[in-house]
Amino acid sequence: MSGPELGLAVSVFLACAVEAVEALTIVLAVGATRSWSSALYGAGAAVIVLAAVIAGLGPAVTALPIHALRVGVGALLLVFGLQWLRKALLRAAHLKALHDETAAFEAEAAAARGHARGVARIDSYAFAVSFKGVLLEGLEVAVIVLTFGGNQHRIGLAAAAAGAAIIVVVAAGVAVRAPLARVPENTLKLVVGVMLTSFGMFWGAEGAGVSWPGADAALLVIIAGLALASAVMVAWLRRAPQALSEAA
Repeated sequence: MSGPELGLAVSVFLACAVEAVEALTIVLAVGATRSWSSALYGAGAAVIVLAAVIAGLGPAVTALPIHALRVGVGALLLVFGLQWLRKALLRAAHLKALHDETAAFEAEAAAARGHARGVARIDSYAFAVSFKGVLLEGLEVAVIVLTFGGNQHRIGLAAAAAGAAIIVVVAAGVAVRAPLARVPENTLKLVVGVMLTSFGMFWGAEGAGVSWPGADAALLVIIAGLALASAVMVAWLRRAPQALSEAA
């Protein structure tokens, strides 16, 4: 496996693991409080829809001209990456509350308990909430798989990395039957934000005609530079409120 392919697999795995944790929290909450079978049916239906989206759009994405594809992929990855990076930096600097999977689990469970139960064999509420949660989180996974995989014509590799992430998270969730609150989610989001933004810069510039010094090795420099800049930004943001209060 080449360096870019390894970077693709790791980036997709981490990004999909974060989304899988959030989807799993929803499924566990409605399953534990309403109906496990209905929650699992909803999650399974969403997975089927997402697999059809990836299978249907994959050939169309890889058929695009490589330069146009890289510009489009670079732009999408920058949008996703910068959003993840901004939120992760604010949370690391304690300017935004950390995402709490335990609190999300309790809130979802409370909403499920408060909804009236029907008499049908399939609990429509559990099915719908589980389906919606997995589908919405999974759509981001689908975009990541299609963009990363399509750019290198390795959608199969990207899909395998996404599948591995989902299997690992689901196995952990089944083992503990609780939200994965101990997963350092903000750290993962920070890493993923750096990776997505770096790949977006690299591929977007390549699609626009830029020739990077050192070819694919330049990507490692971009990742390291962006990681360093992120660490500096976190340190500055942590000091900023104190500096402002002292100036006042």
